[in-house]
Amino acid sequence: MLIRGDFIKLLFCYVEKYGIIKYTKVEVIMDLIRLKNVEKKYKNGVTAIYDLNLAIEKGSFTFVIGGSGSGKSTLIKMLYREEKPTKGQIIVGGLDVAKLRNSKVYKLRRKLGIVFQDYRLLPKLTVYENVAFAMEVIGATKEATRKNVLRALEEVGLKNKVHNYPDQLSGGEQQRVAIARAIVNNPKLLLCDEPTGNLDPERSMEIMKVLEDINKTRGTTIIMATHDKEIVNRMKKQVVTLKDGHLVNFKKKGTYVDENI
Repeated sequence: MLIRGDFIKLLFCYVEKYGIIKYTKVEVIMDLIRLKNVEKKYKNGVTAIYDLNLAIEKGSFTFVIGGSGSGKSTLIKMLYREEKPTKGQIIVGGLDVAKLRNSKVYKLRRKLGIVFQDYRLLPKLTVYENVAFAMEVIGATKEATRKNVLRALEEVGLKNKVHNYPDQLSGGEQQRVAIARAIVNNPKLLLCDEPTGNLDPERSMEIMKVLEDINKTRGTTIIMATHDKEIVNRMKKQVVTLKDGHLVNFKKKGTYVDENI
């Protein structure tokens, strides 16, 4: 009989042909994400990530920090298969990302939400339509779409803006719409690539409060790449520090001040 502490020690049995991972005895695992000996070398010869080993637990909130060229964005892109690792294994929600065929990437994308620095809203769609679009592409019913969209907009504080267009919103409000769109399908993982990069400090902290509430109320695992020292130091979440493509520190309650980067 396995005790709770054994879960985290479970070993992978095998990888099926299409990258689906199976586990022994129990299906529940502690790690949502596991990277093993991951390297990313671009065609121009630049190596962005060196021999990265990392495990991120379900329900955690993790900052990925480091200077320019440290590998932050490359790591995020590999997690949603925008980029493929040159070597190593990346497991996200039971899928071996490195071995996924291009035609199967949608299986990964349905497990996660993505928030970008530049919002990436559709300008000719209303707030409601922008968020609903994420459900329409997976064939959700109108009833399910309406329910999920209104819930997501309420969580980000924009339920009263459903008929507005992106150009009628502030930068902070546009990012809230982007977050609502990312969580509307209730993903287990939310990836955020510099989501506060275009915002002033006050709006940035408002966005961080929204993300923290999502992490706590939905249990969504959040990984956020950032260079904002104030946010990292104030929130004291799990911190992964990269420097020149190498993992130099991994702390459960870290701060930017603690990290030698």
